[in-house]
Amino acid sequence: MKKTALLLALTCALLAAPAMFAQAPAADAPPENVAAHGQRMIQHRVAFMTTVLSLTTAQQAQVKSVLTAAVANGSTTHGSMKTAHDNLKTAIHANDAAGMEQAATTIGNLMAQEELSRAKTQAAIYQLLTPEQQTKMAALESEGRGGGRGRGPGGPGGPGL
Repeated sequence: MKKTALLLALTCALLAAPAMFAQAPAADAPPENVAAHGQRMIQHRVAFMTTVLSLTTAQQAQVKSVLTAAVANGSTTHGSMKTAHDNLKTAIHANDAAGMEQAATTIGNLMAQEELSRAKTQAAIYQLLTPEQQTKMAALESEGRGGGRGRGPGGPGGPGL
């Protein structure tokens, strides 16, 4: 029972980690604050994975590299998503059905790109793990997912795993 509770807590924390990447500082925040926020989230993520999966020093560096690239790639999508939501809001206020449809389609496409990016990030990190670490990761994922990924902390907006 205790082991199951611990595994569930660790899995929830592992799956919640992407949310930290998804929540960027305010749009008007200076660029150095955005960069510092991303670096802090990467450090937390690597530290967590090191604790849970016993990452080696080399693996830590590789995971950090994968996450850094994912955060950099995600910033472009984040800006596009903000623009698309602004366009949707404008179309709603103007009762512009065609504008709403176009903005909604753009948002859907961007969400698909974000999901694919998270999946690729997860896959890249998974490939860096030893077979034993992969088994442990798979067990943690299945224990915490409860049949589906769902939204919420592990939802759209950031790199996966």
